Amino acid sequence: MKKLAMFGALALSVLSLSAVAEDAKPIRLGIEAGYPPFSMKTADGKLAGFDVDIGDALCEQMKVKCIWVEQEFDGLIPALKVKKIDAILSSMTITDDRKKNVDFTIKYYHTPARFVMKEGSTVKDPLTELKGKKVGVLRASTHDRFATEVLVPAGIDLVRYGSQQEANLDMVAGRLDAMLADSVNLDEGFLKTDAGKGFAFVGPTYEDAKYFGGGAGIAVRKGDTALAEKFNAAITEIRANGTYKKVQDKYFAFDVYGH
Repeated sequence: MKKLAMFGALALSVLSLSAVAEDAKPIRLGIEAGYPPFSMKTADGKLAGFDVDIGDALCEQMKVKCIWVEQEFDGLIPALKVKKIDAILSSMTITDDRKKNVDFTIKYYHTPARFVMKEGSTVKDPLTELKGKKVGVLRASTHDRFATEVLVPAGIDLVRYGSQQEANLDMVAGRLDAMLADSVNLDEGFLKTDAGKGFAFVGPTYEDAKYFGGGAGIAVRKGDTALAEKFNAAITEIRANGTYKKVQDKYFAFDVYGH
């Protein structure tokens, strides 16, 4: 009986240690680093931006070590599926289409989409006035899906890019007539920079949930409810304790969390 009790205690000890080891494992966060002010690189090559600061704050709140893993945006979900990363924190909009492949946390911010064109351009109805024009979007983004299903059938020439920075460069070079992207990213990461001088927002804002979902969330593998719930609790906590606002105010002069 003593041997049996010892064996049982040993088994419980091993299980307990393995649970601790599982908790101690770093969380690998996937990010595409060319989407300022949400994600970018500093002059010395370090990751920075709202997404990065929010991710670091969440990991600190959860008391876990996190490792950032860079990946082109359209490679993030495939990387998550093959377990190269454990979660995606890269301004990924929560949509029904993406929910077929990943699970999401609650949102951590929500902003609308807009078009940018040369300053002085006026567009009331993009579907008719941009016919035959070249419009740049981030490949595999919600803006890409919207453009593919709504703009392309209207005769608009869609150009897809691996990063928003590439699209910005082509816009400045005159290879695009317009860009469609997140309004905050376009404002902070393009229009307010030297490169964005001479360009401006045109047309309406886009918030249709069918295409633009319910805000940006953190994606985890299908069925990884435990990790999603940890992130959900941490998002709620940093919003309650003032950490979220502190990060937000570093980048924005408005409530980026949305309604």
